[in-house]
Amino acid sequence: MTTWKTVFQPTRRGVVLGGAALLATPALLRAQSGPIKFGTLTPLTGVGGTYGPSMRDAAASVFTAVNEAGGLLGREIDLVTEDTQTNPEAAVRAVRKLIDVDNVSAVIGTWASSVTTACAPLCWENGVMLFTVSGADSITQLPHMGFIARTQPNSILQIQVAADFMIREGASGMAWIGPQTPFAQSSIDILAEKAGGAGIGMESLIYEADKSTYRSEVDTILRSNPDFIMLGGYAADSTVVLRDIWQAGYEGKIIGPAYAVNATVLGALPEDVTEGVFTWEGAPALGSAAYSNVQAALGVEDVDPYSAQTYDHANLAVLAAASAGDASGAAIKDALRTISQGDGDTVSDALTGLEALGGGGAVNYSGASGPCDFDAIGDITGTQFLFKQIAGGAAGDYERV
Repeated sequence: MTTWKTVFQPTRRGVVLGGAALLATPALLRAQSGPIKFGTLTPLTGVGGTYGPSMRDAAASVFTAVNEAGGLLGREIDLVTEDTQTNPEAAVRAVRKLIDVDNVSAVIGTWASSVTTACAPLCWENGVMLFTVSGADSITQLPHMGFIARTQPNSILQIQVAADFMIREGASGMAWIGPQTPFAQSSIDILAEKAGGAGIGMESLIYEADKSTYRSEVDTILRSNPDFIMLGGYAADSTVVLRDIWQAGYEGKIIGPAYAVNATVLGALPEDVTEGVFTWEGAPALGSAAYSNVQAALGVEDVDPYSAQTYDHANLAVLAAASAGDASGAAIKDALRTISQGDGDTVSDALTGLEALGGGGAVNYSGASGPCDFDAIGDITGTQFLFKQIAGGAAGDYERV
């Protein structure tokens, strides 16, 4: 566990921002003292470890900037970071600590649907707001009472978009192969529906995770003669499956989520094995002011979609608390849509939003991952998707939809 804490050094602008928020706050809340606690719960290790550190750092950059400008509601923000290890059991232990020991009012950045599914009940039962990048449809169908907001497009939207791409690319026979996950069956069902609508065949196979070879499973799925295969797992098993598909002599097309065919996978396999493989992912809002903020904060040219989303999570938490005049999880939940969709001034960072709110205005946050508009159950209502194709061991842009 790492605690991120920025020394509180008010600037002139910070005094204005903090003072304006304080004056707008009821007397009972003004009496509150001590730091406001937020937590990040990202995969610093495990199969999601490629993404977790930058997800944490993107969120931390927001809270650091707010502290340097005077804090939130006249109080400093303490960020407590925990590692899910990309493992539901470890994640539950970590979120229990964040809630029971650290007393956070919001948890940011759960990655992997099994992790989020395990942690979510603890959040809503304790009135803690949960911001997630997990995509399984079942997550926002839980009885979370509004305490979940998801910036990642759900698996229904993701698979529909990928299936349409496969059909546009000329698929005449589809196949899905992957482990049992919270989104496995819905992925199979959606792909089968799309294939049926296009009058083409579709087969699927769910395999046991964490095996050293999937050659028998690959041979089974290849008997249906698919010319387009969708991978349904994570990076570790996708590495093995891709190798086995190549060794089986398959000459058709392959597509997998970008998190399943990432730089780690490309580095672990010979270029011949991954040549021509497609990937797809929800795409950040390239060229937006918020995206530029994350680029600067992380010191990178290309920001992954999960770091863009956790940057947005942090800004949403700050602005919702400021709008409500209360940093509790319930207050953040109730004010979330007030500051993320509506007729307020469009803002792309917490500091600009705090200034507007402090002056009595309204804000509409538009983030690094796109417009942060949520439906009634907490799903993001729309985003762009980026398809890439691997050539020479590197993924290059292919199509944006």
